[in-house]
Amino acid sequence: MTDRLTATYDIETPVGLDRAAAVLAGEQSTGTFVRLAAETDALRDRSAARIEGIVQTDERDRPSLPCRLSGTTFTRGRVTVSWPTGTFGTSLPNIMATVAGNLFELAELSACRLLDLHIPDSVTAGNPGPQFGIAGTRALMGVVTGPMIGTIVKPSVGLSVDETAALAATLAPAGIDFIKDDELQGNGPFNPLPDRARAVMRVLNDHAEGTGRKVMYAFNITDEIDAMKRHLDLLARLGATCAMVSLQSVGLAGLRAVRDHAALPIHAHRNGWGLLSRSPDIGIAFPAMQKLWRMAGADHLHVNGLNNKFTEDDATVIASARAVQSPVGAAGPGAVPVFSSGQTIWQIGPAAQALGNDDFLFCAGGGIMSHPAGPAAGIVALRQAAEAHGSGRDIRDHARDHPELAAALAAFKAPQIAGT
Repeated sequence: MTDRLTATYDIETPVGLDRAAAVLAGEQSTGTFVRLAAETDALRDRSAARIEGIVQTDERDRPSLPCRLSGTTFTRGRVTVSWPTGTFGTSLPNIMATVAGNLFELAELSACRLLDLHIPDSVTAGNPGPQFGIAGTRALMGVVTGPMIGTIVKPSVGLSVDETAALAATLAPAGIDFIKDDELQGNGPFNPLPDRARAVMRVLNDHAEGTGRKVMYAFNITDEIDAMKRHLDLLARLGATCAMVSLQSVGLAGLRAVRDHAALPIHAHRNGWGLLSRSPDIGIAFPAMQKLWRMAGADHLHVNGLNNKFTEDDATVIASARAVQSPVGAAGPGAVPVFSSGQTIWQIGPAAQALGNDDFLFCAGGGIMSHPAGPAAGIVALRQAAEAHGSGRDIRDHARDHPELAAALAAFKAPQIAGT
């Protein structure tokens, strides 16, 4: 392989951008703190990281993060570095070690954040990518047009197997497209996954026999790799149509193992994401990380929600959703962005407007279950809100002849959404 993978970082340093970039490139390829005899010029030409660009953006009089090296000026800038793909091939764990390894700990850096990756086709072609993506997910759900409507099993933990199945029995006839386990509900002794899956799928299979349409339920299979494979085999025997994994828990290798074993969509939950992303001075930006997750096989990826309960602003959420929908080289089609976190009838139209399409999964918990007339009316109200956007009609005007939507507008406070 002679092509190169490129990464762009936002860094800050007391030693100057040129020096800091050289240290970063050396640490993440052939270099160490001193030149070695084996590190010949020929080896460096063949395998070393290369600095592709440096752009200064700021200067500060103090470090953004604790820094062992002192200085009177801390220079901020964007640094682009590339690596020959021959050093890591198509291995996602080894790519991760290359682009997001020891560099965050370098003494020469008082801030370091991976912003984006450009991944050559030779690497994307060596990874499976989404197996179902947008089109496959729509086909399994039976949702031809409009946003896909989903909800989350709440309380997050505490429900028994029978109570979980009873909730599915309420939601399926109400017209839901998608139900997911909470990320905290795995395979504990109070609600074991095998028992939960059998009980829920008995409900959903019976409903499908009567209606011809099977609700997609994402069972949380997050576990050790061998256990996840056993969970997948069970889901296949039961006729389930989705498996959920917690990305931070299983890692890229675990996600790839699920993708290689699964014959159903992978609903990828990014719980713990704030650990990597919340600080502007360290970590990884979502547009970069989601490429690796999708290359490993994620079909659905959480992107937070508009006016959410967390720290990300609306612009970040929409940028993340657009990134998820965009193809990544030869790794297949775009994946399904999943909006969640305090979502109601107020956010579904603005989400479609900001994306310019309705190829997303809109997960509302309280926005469905807390509708004054019950969950069935909550689902209808969400579809009516999406219809209002699709027809170019103001949501309040649309509610005049749609009572479910009118009740939801009265029940849920209008949030502040950027651009609306």
